[in-house]
Amino acid sequence: MRWQGESGRKSTGGKLNLCKGKRKCESGREAADTTIGAVRSKTLETMGGNKKLRLLSGNVALVSDPKTGKTSTVKVETVTENKANLHYTRRNIITRGAVIKTELGDAKVTNRPGQDGIINAVLIPSQ
Repeated sequence: MRWQGESGRKSTGGKLNLCKGKRKCESGREAADTTIGAVRSKTLETMGGNKKLRLLSGNVALVSDPKTGKTSTVKVETVTENKANLHYTRRNIITRGAVIKTELGDAKVTNRPGQDGIINAVLIPSQ
């Protein structure tokens, strides 16, 4: 279980005397770790009865071209770079900011696939 509450330390490193312990509402979920593969998604119920679509794996992305302004659905081939974690590149895990190789060329992911249920990307102009 992941905990998203306040830390017991100040930014300077000093100790804080917290007046409360961990609460259930401060617990978080594990990361989706969206990979490349057949489309698999999962629906989660969130606070307030809302729903969140979690993309577990996907092989297509909505890629927009900034020059022409057109968006097209293309196949994702591989992850070429992911600054969130260096090991995500070889494991082909897609997060926001990851650079993916598509049929049109390299594209940068602009959304959070683990929380939106879809992969949106913008083409990177080739040098």
